[in-house]
Amino acid sequence: MEGAVTRYRILALVVGTLLVLLTIGMVLKYGPPDEPGLAGVVAPVHGFLYMVYLLAAYDLWRRAGWPLGKMVLIVLGGIVPLMTFYVERRIVQDARALRAAQAKAEASA
Repeated sequence: MEGAVTRYRILALVVGTLLVLLTIGMVLKYGPPDEPGLAGVVAPVHGFLYMVYLLAAYDLWRRAGWPLGKMVLIVLGGIVPLMTFYVERRIVQDARALRAAQAKAEASA
């Protein structure tokens, strides 16, 4: 499960950073500077990597056996600017705690 956590974590940080850049790009595009360049470059990259992020999140969610609500939280993490960083930290902590509990249960069995 550690590989799934690492994949999720890397993609969450990249997608979160791209989402912040996309938000800045949209402000520049529709704001007073009228500079559409950044949004035009970042939007397709973020969109593609968001789909890959969803696959990694689904893989981690499936392996961990979490309830559907946690998957919804993960999905929203890639949509709401800056929420990705909070969600990533929380999900990684939960996954590592689950892995530690499973290892402890296997050791005592």
